[in-house]
Amino acid sequence: MMGKSDGGFSEAGLRRLREVLVRQVESGKIPGLVALVSHGGQTHVETIGTMRHDGGTPMRRDTIFRMASTSKPVTMAAAMVLLDECRLRLDDPVDPWLPELADRQVLKRPDGPLDETVPARRPITVRDLLTSTFGLGLDFELLDSPIRAATFERLDYSVASGPAPDPDEWMRRLGELPLSYQPGERWQYDLSNEVAGVLVARVTGKPLETFLRERVLDPLGMKDTGFHVPADKIDRLPPLYGPDPMTGEFHVWDEAAGGRISRPPVFQGGGGGLVSTVDDYHAYFRMLLNHGMHDGERILSRPAVQLMTTNRLAPAQQGARDAMYETIAHLSGGQGLQGGWGYGMAVRTHRNGHAPIGQFGWDGGTGTTAYADPEHQVTGILLTQVGMSTPDSPRAIHDFWTTLYQAIDD
Repeated sequence: MMGKSDGGFSEAGLRRLREVLVRQVESGKIPGLVALVSHGGQTHVETIGTMRHDGGTPMRRDTIFRMASTSKPVTMAAAMVLLDECRLRLDDPVDPWLPELADRQVLKRPDGPLDETVPARRPITVRDLLTSTFGLGLDFELLDSPIRAATFERLDYSVASGPAPDPDEWMRRLGELPLSYQPGERWQYDLSNEVAGVLVARVTGKPLETFLRERVLDPLGMKDTGFHVPADKIDRLPPLYGPDPMTGEFHVWDEAAGGRISRPPVFQGGGGGLVSTVDDYHAYFRMLLNHGMHDGERILSRPAVQLMTTNRLAPAQQGARDAMYETIAHLSGGQGLQGGWGYGMAVRTHRNGHAPIGQFGWDGGTGTTAYADPEHQVTGILLTQVGMSTPDSPRAIHDFWTTLYQAIDD
């Protein structure tokens, strides 16, 4: 245990943090977890529990986790590099690179029939993709709508749906769909990040992972981050569990060896495809807190980091996002109620818990969370192998943040 220091954590606070995390594992709901907290010059890591729900190999600091939607803040950096280099411009239409999205039709009513449409008022722009406002995506108020069913049928590649096709075929399927809202009108979740990943690949002429590795992952030393786990590291990957919502019984959503993450995917999903470790993510979020610098090397420009990590939503867009997440707050432990959204991540615009305004980052459906807080210069990362089919991993994430902020010793 580290001692008390200015600008770090108190001993009592770190003890309490560990006790809260141990309690989550001892409850039997979370087999294991790895947590990293840093504040000022102090970094503290906890490894608790085991890789499998029936025991065996203990969690380690270098355990590799499926990041799910916590991928978004990292994959978005590839697009920011292209903005910095003027290879993309925020208000340019995406049509030259993504012709599948040209000349869109938009539903007359978001919950209406797919064949009742009007022409889009304008093209989809780069900005629309980066802010998740291009007109399609997961919308918790449209879960029973025809467009939701059509989008899910054509584009979903979750564990239950099987792997995605190659990016060109995936984009072809996307191009068959109308938009549910006019470009720029409404924030909707997830799909825009997948499209942004394809955009990066087409602009650079390289797979998303290749460009991301050259410009972001390798310069930051993120050696365990990518879109699959190679054979020589597969023993560091736990299975992914999705507990039964009724009984809590652990179902394996994805095994390690022989599972989906054990081989390179045909579709590198910018919205949720990364695997990583607490130390890799710490390097990334520390770079964001340091305005784009890492060990004297510039990864992103200061303005690019500011665009990513500050609220980009207009008041009407933010209000709709708030309303959307309020309807499911009881299922997600309040995740998504931060208010704002930058590029690829949430930005807290109002205080409704222990974390302050300005905190940025995101959570993942595989039981992951990573945020940084510029006011306190704090980073927190908690990684589990338990998907959010039950409230157990969201509750663990909530308790992690509540306790972390009490441990700060200013």
